[in-house]
Amino acid sequence: MKTRARVLLAASATTGLAVLLAAALPAYAAFKLPAPEKLTLKNGLVVYFQRNSDLPLISFQMWLRGAGSAAEPAELEGAAGLTAALMTKGTAGMDADALAEAVDFMGADLTIAAAEEYASVGTQSLAEHFPKIMEIAADCLKSPAFKDDEFAKERKTRLDTLKSMKDNPAAAVRAYFKKAYFGAHPLGRLASGTETSLGRMTAADVRTFYKKFYHPANGIAAVVGDIDKAKLLDVLNATIGRWTVPGAAPAAPAVPPLPRPAGRTLILIDKPDATQAYWVLGAPGYRQGDPVSGPAAVMNTLFGGRFTSWLSTELRIKRGLTYGAGSNFQSWAAGGIFSASSYTKNDKIGEMLQIAFDLLKKARSSGFAAEEVESARNYILGQFPPTLESNASKAGTYVRLAFYRLGFDYLDTYLARIRAVAPPEAKDAAAKFIPDADFILVVVGKAAEIKSQLDKFGTWTVKKITDPDF
Repeated sequence: MKTRARVLLAASATTGLAVLLAAALPAYAAFKLPAPEKLTLKNGLVVYFQRNSDLPLISFQMWLRGAGSAAEPAELEGAAGLTAALMTKGTAGMDADALAEAVDFMGADLTIAAAEEYASVGTQSLAEHFPKIMEIAADCLKSPAFKDDEFAKERKTRLDTLKSMKDNPAAAVRAYFKKAYFGAHPLGRLASGTETSLGRMTAADVRTFYKKFYHPANGIAAVVGDIDKAKLLDVLNATIGRWTVPGAAPAAPAVPPLPRPAGRTLILIDKPDATQAYWVLGAPGYRQGDPVSGPAAVMNTLFGGRFTSWLSTELRIKRGLTYGAGSNFQSWAAGGIFSASSYTKNDKIGEMLQIAFDLLKKARSSGFAAEEVESARNYILGQFPPTLESNASKAGTYVRLAFYRLGFDYLDTYLARIRAVAPPEAKDAAAKFIPDADFILVVVGKAAEIKSQLDKFGTWTVKKITDPDF
C-alpha cells in the first residue's frame, strides 16, 4: 500500500515534559522569543520570518481565519475537517498517490487540518527541498481535486473512526462532553463530524466550503529556518504567493459568547461492556490572551496540570484508583473552558468522584501553600525553553500570536507574570475557575454497575452509547 502524506501535529498544550529545574531555570533566564521580520507577498499574504541556521531545516505554518469547524453549517458538521483532509488527497495536476510519494521522497511533512477557528497548513523539510514542498502545498491550496472517489474513501474512514471512538470510552467521553457543554454553539462541532452529518454530506458540499472560506487574504503565515530573506521571498512568491482568489475575502463567521452552565448538568452514557468508567467535568475558563492566564496556569498546574498535582497525587499515587488524572484550560477568542478528567474501575467511580469534588472544594476555599505556588511557577518556567526549540514550534507560535493579536512580546510578559504569581492570586484563580455548583459532568461507563454510586451526586440523564451521534 502506498503511503499518504504524514501528518505534522501542532500541539498547543505542553504538559508532561521531563525537565530538571536546576537546568531549566537558568535556561529561562536567557530565554526570549526573537521578534520576527514581517514580509508581504505579491498576493498580500503576510509572512513572519525568523532565520535559524542551526540546522538545514525550514518550517512553514499558516492559519486561515474562518476556515475551521465554527464556520460549518450546523447540518454539515465535520465539513471543515473533511475539506482540509481532502486537500492533500490530490490536485488538478497530481493524484493522491503521486502527491504522497513526492512528499515522502523528500522526507518532508505536509499537513492541512481544521481547528475550530481556523484551518492550518504546515510544511517541514530540509532546506534544499523547501521550494518543492512549497510548490506542492501551493498546488493543494490553489487547485485541490476533491475527487468523488477520494471523498468517498475519506468519509468512510471518518465513519469507521466514529464507530471506533464509541468502542473506546476514553475517546468517547471527550466527544460526549463537548456536545453536552456546547450544545448547538459553533465550538461544539466535532472535527470528525457525526454519523448523521457525514451521511448527508457530499463532495459538492466540500467544494462549496472550500470556495467560500479558503482565501489568501485570511491567511497569517510564518517561516523559521535556514534560508535568507531574499531567497525566501523568491520561493514564496513563486509558490503560495501565486494563490489568488477573485473578490474580497469572506468575513469569518462571528462566534457567539460561550455557554455558561447553570447548576449541575449530569450525564451518564451507558456502555454495557465497559469495565472502567471515564469522566470529564467542565466549567467556564478564559479567552485567549486574558491577563488572568498567568495565575490560572499556576493554579491549574497545582490542581491537575502535572504528575504531582493534587488530582494525580490523590487519585493515582496515594489511592491507586487510576493511571491518569488531570485538568487543563482550553481557550479561544470568544472564551474558554476549564476541565478535569480521569477514569477508574466501575466499582470505584463513586469513591473517585467524591475525592475529586472534595479537592475542588479544598482548592476554592483554601487555595495553595506558598511552597506549592513556588514549585508551580518553577515548573511552568522550566518548560518553556524546550517547547520552543524547534523551527516548527517557533513558526506555530508566531502564527498563534499574530492570529490572536497578542503581540510578539506576549510570552515575555506572560512568563514575567508567572514569576510574580503569589498564593492569594492562585487562590483567586481557583475561586474563579474551579466550579462549585455550575458545571457539566459526563461519565461513560456500565450503567448497571455504576448508576447507584452516582445517584448521590444528583439527578442523571442517561443515554445509550449505541444511540446515533453524540
